[in-house]
Amino acid sequence: MSPNIAKKQRFIGKTAIITGAGSGIGRAAAIQMAREGANVALFDLVNERTSVLEQKLNKLRKDCALAIDVDTSDAERMEEAVRRTIEHFGSLDIVFANAGINGVVGPIEELSLSDWEHTINVNLTGTFLTLKYTIPHLKAKGKGSIIITSSINGNTRFTSFGWSPYSTTKAGQVAFAKMAALELAKFKIRVNVICPGAISTNIDESTEFNEDVEEIVIPIEFPEGAQPLADGPGKPENVADLVSFLASDDSIHITGAQIVIDGAESLLS
Repeated sequence: MSPNIAKKQRFIGKTAIITGAGSGIGRAAAIQMAREGANVALFDLVNERTSVLEQKLNKLRKDCALAIDVDTSDAERMEEAVRRTIEHFGSLDIVFANAGINGVVGPIEELSLSDWEHTINVNLTGTFLTLKYTIPHLKAKGKGSIIITSSINGNTRFTSFGWSPYSTTKAGQVAFAKMAALELAKFKIRVNVICPGAISTNIDESTEFNEDVEEIVIPIEFPEGAQPLADGPGKPENVADLVSFLASDDSIHITGAQIVIDGAESLLS
């Protein structure tokens, strides 16, 4: 059997939940896993995006995708979405906690409490709720893989001025992933966290810049090309390759890992 054929069969009979599945990294991961045989539950706040993707994937392979309109920071909606997934597909093997926002960017003293709480709720509480409601089903299966999307910001990079709420959530996700990895190891559930750098997605649509942010910026001169390994930002498909690897049995002995995927971007800052 050729390596390409083996790769296409990695997820046959498996089900994945992907949050933030309607665009960017989530969308690319959903397409790749579906192509490799997985059933995919597409969780996203914007149902139009997930509906289009659902149709695309179900043309690729009949009844392999289920789109659910869900806010991952809403406990009731998350619990219901996971319940619907299990009812529809029967079981769960893979969880990709990917949904997130940039939120408001600005000086700490200019951020409102609601600005802070919104970013925390979506990025950090959303990740917690995703795991809270999916872990029992992974335990029932006897093993599983969880992947969390964090960022280089708050972990290897601290020069994104004004991004303190976002960076705090991203650092928190790494700690949460490592705690979960140790807690769940005896249940054969692996938990890994990825830290992308600049990736061509539409997450910038969720960014709101405070006009005072320029007051706290310390000028930094970077060498030409912010991503030394490439001519520009990475592609969602680059990250999807990593996610699929971590979701598969090819990474069976990897858990608690924090993997940077940024083309060496963070090594410059």
